[in-house]
Amino acid sequence: MVNTSPQQPTSSASPDYIPPLESGDRLVRPEFERRYSAMPNLKKAELIEGIVYVASPLRFEPHAEPHGDLMIWLGNYKVATPGVRLGDNPTVRLDLDNEPQPDAILIIDTACGGRSYIGVDGYVEGAPELVAEVAASSATKDLYDKKRAYRRNGIQEYIVWQVFESTVSWFSLQDGEYVELTPNADGIIQSQVFPGLWLDISALVTGNMQQVLGVLQTGLNSGEHQKFVAELQKFATGDRFSGNGE
Repeated sequence: MVNTSPQQPTSSASPDYIPPLESGDRLVRPEFERRYSAMPNLKKAELIEGIVYVASPLRFEPHAEPHGDLMIWLGNYKVATPGVRLGDNPTVRLDLDNEPQPDAILIIDTACGGRSYIGVDGYVEGAPELVAEVAASSATKDLYDKKRAYRRNGIQEYIVWQVFESTVSWFSLQDGEYVELTPNADGIIQSQVFPGLWLDISALVTGNMQQVLGVLQTGLNSGEHQKFVAELQKFATGDRFSGNGE
């Protein structure tokens, strides 16, 4: 969340005193937002399964650079797919106990049939179609509490890049459970929600972004992606019930 409120009073004796957010606090979303809004200098905090996580400063190689590469990949897909929107570190209101701030989300625009929407105050409401996180290692909350919250709230695909292990886990929601997608014989994973969103796992973790974008372009050139773009456009124009059998 972006905070614009004045700094909270420093004295806990004041009737207007708002306690600061601290990692480990157990809160519900309204109280989390109240405390967050009172801390204008706080850059990132999340509420996951009712527990507050205040982010530490981020290092370049374990997080900032992989995050940038992830956004390049998703950004190229977004540009080639009208009706799809990409967000970098947006606040997402999921339920009473969960308000994460994922590294990236890829959503279908509401006008094109997307499941989430932008609320009156500018925050994402509901479950994005795809969420991606950069995790330093597999020991983080991203593969445990956050994964459970995302599954329960119906996020259809969840990508976790574990930088220290040089591993990317891509989960697909199937029958209410997350199933990890496996690369094909060429080492490529294909999204089940966004046709044409193809990823060369090995190229991504080794920083070979030319290969990553080359594989993505192959996906963008596929008939599945072209059909998906046409379906999004039909939905947006109200032509999806034209009776032509498509």
